[in-house]
Amino acid sequence: MRRSSFVAILAAVVLAAGCAARQVRIADLKDQPTTYNDKSVRITGMVTSSFGIPLVPFQLYNVEDGTGEITVVSRSGRAPATGTRVEVTGKLSEVAVLGGRSIGLHIQEDERRIRN
Repeated sequence: MRRSSFVAILAAVVLAAGCAARQVRIADLKDQPTTYNDKSVRITGMVTSSFGIPLVPFQLYNVEDGTGEITVVSRSGRAPATGTRVEVTGKLSEVAVLGGRSIGLHIQEDERRIRN
């Protein structure tokens, strides 16, 4: 009985680790969008600009990590202020692909943490 419990716990840990978002450089997201498309990713960087309008159900902000910049679409609360260091977890998406080039590459925010 103990062996089967250990195997079940080990399997759950491995499964959870496989589902966790992995830290990615923004340059990698832009260079290989098909590799990460619709997958959960995590980036860390500085907010370079943010945009939100009251009563609009989403906000936009750009994050730069030293390798590139990407837009984040948030549906929770206010967009962070320019200059804020953030860790963002979410799914990579694109608006369209034209001529093999990704148009409107962005991250749909699932979770955001303010970093110091």
